[in-house]
Amino acid sequence: MPHNIFVLGLDEANLPTLRAVPDAQDYVFHPLLTVEELQSGEVSVPGLLAEAEKVLDAFDGHIDAIVGYWDFPVSTLVPILSERYGTRSTSLDSVVKCEHKYWSRLEQQRVTDAHPPFGRVDTESADPKPPQGMEFPMWLKPALSYSSELAYGVKGQEEFAEATARIREGMGRIGRPFEDILSRVELPPEMADVGGQVCLAEGALEGIQVAVEGYVHEGRVTVYGIIDSIQYPDSSCFLRHQYPSRLPDPVLERLRDVSERVMRQIGMDAATFSIEYFYDPRSDALNLLEINPRHSQSHAEMFEYVDGVPNHHSMLSLALGKDPKLPHRQGRYATAAKWYYRWFADATVHNVPSNKDIESIERRIPGVRIDVVPEEGQRLSDISQQDSYSYEVAHIFTGGESEEAMRAKYDQCVAALGLTFDEAEPGGRDTKNA
Repeated sequence: MPHNIFVLGLDEANLPTLRAVPDAQDYVFHPLLTVEELQSGEVSVPGLLAEAEKVLDAFDGHIDAIVGYWDFPVSTLVPILSERYGTRSTSLDSVVKCEHKYWSRLEQQRVTDAHPPFGRVDTESADPKPPQGMEFPMWLKPALSYSSELAYGVKGQEEFAEATARIREGMGRIGRPFEDILSRVELPPEMADVGGQVCLAEGALEGIQVAVEGYVHEGRVTVYGIIDSIQYPDSSCFLRHQYPSRLPDPVLERLRDVSERVMRQIGMDAATFSIEYFYDPRSDALNLLEINPRHSQSHAEMFEYVDGVPNHHSMLSLALGKDPKLPHRQGRYATAAKWYYRWFADATVHNVPSNKDIESIERRIPGVRIDVVPEEGQRLSDISQQDSYSYEVAHIFTGGESEEAMRAKYDQCVAALGLTFDEAEPGGRDTKNA
């Protein structure tokens, strides 16, 4: 009998990679709420649970798994629904320990010093100040956010005050619903009065950004991939993720060691994770940036290109009680990347290609896949979940025998897309995007 798998926020972009996992012929993927319902505006956790339960209760068949690969609220809905319907998942409190950036830091410092200095910011103060002992530059961010939304790098008190005001005004969209989740877990004394609407200051980090992906199965932590994250020149915005990492083996081993210790401390099990770090080759310093209690769906094509199987396989296998191990270097390409084609000023987008046009480009250039973000005539500032400094206009996946081959494919794709932008400020486009 086929396995009925309900996917929170099932989207067209991930269907091809979900269907590319081993044994996919035995899986039936059922959508459970849309991405728009889950991430647009201020969500209601009780409302989302009620809508999801309607779908699950009406299903005439056996529910074998409930999974998701998006951030809050999906990450927290999975364990709640899994407990109610008897499917496999990690505990809710282990997810919250990852999602709440302040609680996560408290857990991390119990097992490693590989993290930046951090502290809470009093956003209600008429004259907010950095936490005691912290110096500029630093980053300010809400306790819960995604896609770097409301995250600001600040170099002085004036920027600090401006960023604090923006965060205070905007963090409730996610913070208020998150407080419903906090009410469902047992909080330690040090978290009792923190809540979901809190601003965190963290020391600025330098170096190479890298992501460690893995899973916990029957209490054992396994790292299956390490990915480099390369930024635009003179910017904190990602240009591309590249797999496998080019860091030296001793650094990769340190990344695995810290990841294993932290995930054991968090107490996660039967789930995937993705941990972001900075490694500074000048000082040899390693610092943990944040823990995501799910694998990165945006890395799925890279694992398929290089290892032969998308990383969705581990998530699905864990949920079904199967071996989550991924193959190693059995894909078509030696290296792969996800590129972020960005625009660095507000503009209206024109000449957006049709799906048929995109499929033609993908056929013409082997080893690429393209997702265009805006619709024809859409203003970039109307697109949700953008970072504080740029707008994503396309995600371009490339596989190649070398970094140079991948870069050439990316340049070809950008030219073939032919997107145009009007009403942009002079110099708005980052001319160094290649």
